[in-house]
Amino acid sequence: MSDARDKRDVSLSGLTEPEAREFHSIFVTSFIVFTVIAIIAHFLVWQWRPWLPGVDGYRTSLLDGASSLLTMLT
Repeated sequence: MSDARDKRDVSLSGLTEPEAREFHSIFVTSFIVFTVIAIIAHFLVWQWRPWLPGVDGYRTSLLDGASSLLTMLT
């Protein structure tokens, strides 16, 4: 068993050099995709509700929308 392991030239992780390179490329690609999705999600949330509220704050704009909806329904 140890002779076969010595012939494979494995590292501490148990992967050979080509396997480690393949894993690294998959890891980097998935990390980049995750980061792009997170950036898009943050941008969309920021468009919906900016992180720094205006002078009137968040509640007034939310209540204005609700009150205009109630006036349209009645």
